[in-house]
Amino acid sequence: MKKRTPKKRTRPRLHVFKSNKHIYAQVIDDKEHTTVTTSSSICPKLKLHIKSPRTCKTAELVGKDIAHKLKDKGIDKIVFDRSKNIYHGRIKALAEATRQEGIQF
Repeated sequence: MKKRTPKKRTRPRLHVFKSNKHIYAQVIDDKEHTTVTTSSSICPKLKLHIKSPRTCKTAELVGKDIAHKLKDKGIDKIVFDRSKNIYHGRIKALAEATRQEGIQF
């Protein structure tokens, strides 16, 4: 991903990683080379509301959580980085939930 990243990127990047069991999302500022915020299905705050970590409902909760964290930091525009995952299922559910909370891609 590093080679395809434009040098003049002004928006932070929402990187999504999906394993067989869990889903992870982190917002990266490529300009400063720092992680702005993270959320995942193993987060203790979200584990209370999750019945099964493999569902689209869990991905929606992670998407809403990352959107709330971004709004608290004053970020409302990002770039969505789905890696090599297709835009379907849990990846799509996370992206749609993030958009519904007011974050623009």
